[in-house]
Amino acid sequence: MPDIISEADIKLLVDRFYERVNADPLLAPVFNEAARVDWSHHLPQLYDFWSGILLGTARYRGRPFPKHIPLPISEAHFQQWLALFFATVDAHFAGPVADEAKLRARSIGQVFASRLGQLGRLSVL
Repeated sequence: MPDIISEADIKLLVDRFYERVNADPLLAPVFNEAARVDWSHHLPQLYDFWSGILLGTARYRGRPFPKHIPLPISEAHFQQWLALFFATVDAHFAGPVADEAKLRARSIGQVFASRLGQLGRLSVL
């Protein structure tokens, strides 16, 4: 399998991941009912976010954490988010950037969970 090396790869990763999120009985209600995500607006922001992290671009402008504060999320939500993210990466990519994507996702999840007062450490796969 290829590694993540291009904007097309970032788009594939983000699109496939959020397809899984939208089909997930635990996560879909948070995104679609609680947060009421406008996917046509949100997905391009996510492309920029992950492109910046994995490809070094600098298009993303935002503060993602504050948007999560009012949401009804628990450690179980973070665990599921990570499991789906890891599964998506593993289904489409292999290599050092793919590994970095999983490392960064785990780190982001841990920071968000900690800042939101969730107990425990996130462990996935």
